[in-house]
Amino acid sequence: MSKPITIGLLARESGVNLETVRFYERSGLLPEPQRSPSGYRHYQEQDVRRLRFIRRGRELGFSLEEIRNLLELAAHPEQPCASADQMVREHLDSIDARIRDLQNMRAELGKLADCHSEHAEHCRLLEALDSRECCL
Repeated sequence: MSKPITIGLLARESGVNLETVRFYERSGLLPEPQRSPSGYRHYQEQDVRRLRFIRRGRELGFSLEEIRNLLELAAHPEQPCASADQMVREHLDSIDARIRDLQNMRAELGKLADCHSEHAEHCRLLEALDSRECCL
C-alpha cells in the first residue's frame, strides 16, 4: 500500500481547494477516506486521479450528476460509451447556442459602443436599457 496523502497534498496535487475536496467527499463523488488514529484524513493516489477527473469534468462544463455518471462509466470500462457520447453532443449543442447568444450580444453592444455624447442623458447604452431612442 502506498503512503497516505494528506488533504492538503491531495488538494495541491489535484488542483482543487480544501473546501472543494470536503464538498466532493460529502456529496459522494470522492469516497470517504481512511482516518488516522488522531482523525486526520488519509487519501491515496487514486483519489488524486479521481479529483483530477472531477476537476477536468467541471472545467468542461459537466454537472456533478453528469460527472457522477461518468465516474460510474469509468469504473466499468467494459460498458459501451454511448451515454458519454450523448452527453458530449448535448454539451456541444449547448455551447453552440451560447456562442450564438454571445455573438448576438456582441453585435448589439457594438451598435452601442463609441457614444460621443458628452452627457449621460444621451448615452447610447442608457437609452437602449431604458428603451429610449433619442440619439440612435
